[in-house]
Amino acid sequence: MEKLKSLNEKGKNMNTLLIGCGAVGIGIATALYDSKVPLDLVARGATKKAIEEKGIKRVGLLNEIVVPAKVVQVYEGIKDIKNKCYDFIIICAKTTHSSKIFEELSRNKNLLSSTSKIIIVQNGLEDEDTYLQYFNKDQVYSARVFIGFIRPELHISEVTVYASGLLMGSLYGYSVDELQPLATAIDQGGIPSKVAPQIGKNIWAKLLYNCALNPLGAILGVSYGKLIENPHSIEVMSKIIEEVYSVMKATENETFWVDADSYKKHFLNKLVPPTAEHKSSMLQDIERKMRTEIDSLSGAIVKLGKKHGVEVPYNEMIVHLIKTIESGY
Repeated sequence: MEKLKSLNEKGKNMNTLLIGCGAVGIGIATALYDSKVPLDLVARGATKKAIEEKGIKRVGLLNEIVVPAKVVQVYEGIKDIKNKCYDFIIICAKTTHSSKIFEELSRNKNLLSSTSKIIIVQNGLEDEDTYLQYFNKDQVYSARVFIGFIRPELHISEVTVYASGLLMGSLYGYSVDELQPLATAIDQGGIPSKVAPQIGKNIWAKLLYNCALNPLGAILGVSYGKLIENPHSIEVMSKIIEEVYSVMKATENETFWVDADSYKKHFLNKLVPPTAEHKSSMLQDIERKMRTEIDSLSGAIVKLGKKHGVEVPYNEMIVHLIKTIESGY
């Protein structure tokens, strides 16, 4: 109780809008509600209807939280929000919707004050042009989630895998102090969270993990654990990781492992085993016949490789295979 009281005193300006009520978005929303953060949601169609009728719920490995119906305002779109201003806008929608979201936010800048922060909670690398044409670098922050969420029902988020928590920070070196109240609220709501001054290293670490596992698991229709049981899939993942490291070096980025070999050892022995049963979000999208986030994962590596003259044939093939599957819907 003392911690919550302290949070509310330090984070008085915490009016929050969360855009994108998939599994990750609902999970974070329940944490914010549990910490008594003033919260509105943007959800579309059937998801909006389900939340309005049933509320939202988080179940699984972390603590269960139930938010009753009608206690959180749900909007169909950003343009529907009137006479409100938010201190934090959290974007949890898939990267396939990013351009539209940032364009719509730019047309509704009355929702942001001069000190408002936008936090992108998405897989992969977001193209800077998506948001820097509308917002300044000191307004946009990034987050990395290393938690496996699924959505068994439209209003329910289930935590199936926990590797580490949510980290948030600036890719451009700006202070993370103003994000601390938000991180504390999410943490006290049951999702371990903290600010990270070196968020770029964390995002590249997650990108390595996702590029190696997510698309290949989707193409083969298997869990992460199955991929490290077969020497052929291990070889494919090894080549993907080496290509990502080559791109990382060419773009003057870095992560926590000095080279591809040291990362591969950690990946096979430490990272994949705890998430062995997880089914990738990309496979879940394909099963629902939805457009995947391949462009912000392997596609981002291909784009950067071409820009910097780095050959990435394994990542390029992965992109073609996923897009072939998508074209057959």
